[in-house]
Amino acid sequence: MHTSPAPASDTAPTQPAEQADVIVCGGGLAGYCAALAALQEGGRVVMLEKLDAVGGSTVISGGAMAFACTDEQQAAGITDSDAQLLSDLQKVGGGRNDPLLLQAYVAAQLGTYRWLKQHGVQFHSVQLGGGQSVPRSNRVDTEQMIAALECSARATGRFELRCNAQAQRLRRLGHGGGLELLVSEGAAPGRPLRANRGIVLATGGFSRSEEWLGVFAPLQTRALRIGGRGNTGDGLRMGMALGANLRDMGYVRGTFGVHPSAGTEQRLLIHAIFKGGIAVNLDGRRFIDESVSYKISGDACLEQRDALAYQIFDAGIMALSVPGVTTSDFQDALASGHLVQADSIAALAAELDIDAATLTATLERYNHDVALHGRDTEFGRDGLANHYGTLRRIDTAPFYAYASTSAVLATYAGLAIDAQARVLDVYGEPIPGLYAAGEVTGGFHGAAYMTGSSLGKSAVFGRIAGRHAAKLRTTTSGDPPCDCFPAARP
Repeated sequence: MHTSPAPASDTAPTQPAEQADVIVCGGGLAGYCAALAALQEGGRVVMLEKLDAVGGSTVISGGAMAFACTDEQQAAGITDSDAQLLSDLQKVGGGRNDPLLLQAYVAAQLGTYRWLKQHGVQFHSVQLGGGQSVPRSNRVDTEQMIAALECSARATGRFELRCNAQAQRLRRLGHGGGLELLVSEGAAPGRPLRANRGIVLATGGFSRSEEWLGVFAPLQTRALRIGGRGNTGDGLRMGMALGANLRDMGYVRGTFGVHPSAGTEQRLLIHAIFKGGIAVNLDGRRFIDESVSYKISGDACLEQRDALAYQIFDAGIMALSVPGVTTSDFQDALASGHLVQADSIAALAAELDIDAATLTATLERYNHDVALHGRDTEFGRDGLANHYGTLRRIDTAPFYAYASTSAVLATYAGLAIDAQARVLDVYGEPIPGLYAAGEVTGGFHGAAYMTGSSLGKSAVFGRIAGRHAAKLRTTTSGDPPCDCFPAARP
């Protein structure tokens, strides 16, 4: 039988492996926190970013970080605690979260917040978000945050960033358990890069992979795709090839509140619902308690006609607009033409092509409940978010509507890790030398997501992963790759 020679990329590399103490895959928040924490332990760190620029989903997010007892909370007179933060995470996650991960997060969150500040990250305000019993969305400019962390990393003189560098395959070295990556840069064939201490996977999720979404989250095929363009599940594949377990894959959900015209990597997202607005479907009827996590609202929206809804609010809520805060900058949405304004509910209904009588009846019932009971009797809403805050009547002209759907920005599920950010195999054992942080991991969020906990866990566990990866020292730098794993495919 005639066989053609295998292409070079299908054979194991024979050239000597380049080495680094710690290799970080992915240039988002988790990756930068891992790199900086590793650098603080000494040694050389190489960061691989497969795209031509860093940032990933971090820089297109709303910039909320779920930290408790911050300076910004105290300045705003907000009382919070570790116990309250832990309780909120457990409740929103439906008890499906890994308790050890939650405990590790809560124990490290305030220290991580202060660490970020020490490295130049600027926090601007604190807002109420989904699933929060008190306002704890500590807001940052995500691009400023990434730039500040990179500046600190480069200042060590031991940090190297390689963009357009694709980690093709993770390989286990011989008997000592060390790891190396096969890395391609541009058109060059893959070359081995070996970690003397550890590898951190911070490659993001799989929001831009139709294959993975089809397998794990088929409902989200109705949702928009606005996640980072590099989020195609690379880290999952590399971890799974070494036997990594997965967590939370059945809980992948989109984010409610994204304008249906949003393109990829656009921040057309507001949450007037958390300031007191309501959500109605194309028939002018409410369909959910708007104070729940916007992940739950997102799934509920996908079940409505055309997977569309409108956030309805009035002048009183418009006055609560916060400039520069993506989800609360209602004035910016008006100026950009994405917000519909009208002088009456009937006129607003006409603009939206909704039956005026139905929308009017919906608002009348809601306003009556708020005035008489202080709570909504149709869906049980009793606060702005997670039982916090006082409901407001929506009765002061002008009135506003923001077309909204659910969009997959991030997947919040993936590799199983422990409290030291070590990747766990299917038997619950750590894979030596392999760590993960950020969106590529699962087990933290559970059944749903609290605003700010994605960036929060990226920072906390990125820092934990980098610190532990840098402390690990392998003794097998001369070992050949294990022959039980085939070479990388192109």
